[in-house]
Amino acid sequence: MEETKKVMLSGIKPTGDLTLGSYLGAIKNWAERAEQFDCYYFMADLHALTTRNNPADLRRRTLEQLAQYVACGLDPEKNTLFIQSHVPAHAELGWVLNCYTMFGELSRMTQFKDKSRKNADNVNGGLFTYPSLMAADILLYQPDYVPVGDDQKQHVELTRDIAQRFNNLYSDTFKIPEPYIPKIGARVMDLQDPLSKMSKSDDVGTGRVCLMDKPEDIARKFKRAVTDSETGERCVRYAPEEKPGVANLMQIYAACTGRSFDAIEDEFAGHGYGDFKTAVGEAVIETLRPIREEASRIMKDKGYLETLCKNGAEKASYIANKTLRKVYKKVGLVPAVR
Repeated sequence: MEETKKVMLSGIKPTGDLTLGSYLGAIKNWAERAEQFDCYYFMADLHALTTRNNPADLRRRTLEQLAQYVACGLDPEKNTLFIQSHVPAHAELGWVLNCYTMFGELSRMTQFKDKSRKNADNVNGGLFTYPSLMAADILLYQPDYVPVGDDQKQHVELTRDIAQRFNNLYSDTFKIPEPYIPKIGARVMDLQDPLSKMSKSDDVGTGRVCLMDKPEDIARKFKRAVTDSETGERCVRYAPEEKPGVANLMQIYAACTGRSFDAIEDEFAGHGYGDFKTAVGEAVIETLRPIREEASRIMKDKGYLETLCKNGAEKASYIANKTLRKVYKKVGLVPAVR
């Protein structure tokens, strides 16, 4: 008898372009999870509405992100890939859980405080209550694990509190998910500011490399990458505290070529930074080339994209609606006649 896989779920807002950091730090490892877990990955487009977006850009980025996931190796036959807004149960359960989330809990959320400062002219209700929607995103699929970084731990903790509160009131309804600390990929820093993580929301983009960047743009960005100060020891050596720029480039080169830091130091012994940065740029170009080409092909195949969206939404809805029906019954809503 085949053992049932544990369920894992993760969502990313399509509000920026996926970067080299997104790929090497996380997505590259996701494909391996399908052998161990029943994985759900969704494009969190409803969450993107808490800030003002150009509608055409949001639609494009949502579909591009989906195409890039597939191009990065996430097989839609082995993973459930879908767009959040295509599964109405997310918004429906989000409202119900709003009614079981305390005002004080929401007001203590660190990201609400941070985003309120950054978007002082648009502190809307969705920005305040989105943790309840995030709890719905998770609990609909009864997952065992939710991959989290440091910035999302608070949301998973709140989700667990909401689920336990609901279960205590109405008997066991939701599985209590556990945070999952994912396998650490390469930590890719900004090419212009190697003390800051490469960000997909950096509008300027001079220090980031996006998955869909053209080869000539990638080469140019690496040629301009920060290495050491002019007074430093100008050699390729892995010393993160002394030489954060060089260390970042070595991390990237190692992740793209599989070479160790010692091997990289030997390879570029006696060479200037110019040779090293050129080699890193070329390695990244070749790593991203098949992803860019496959994502571009998928984006041009409207029929395949529509099928991908439809199949993903159907698979996700089947599970999500079972949970939603159970919740509606527990809270006393009259079932709809279908």
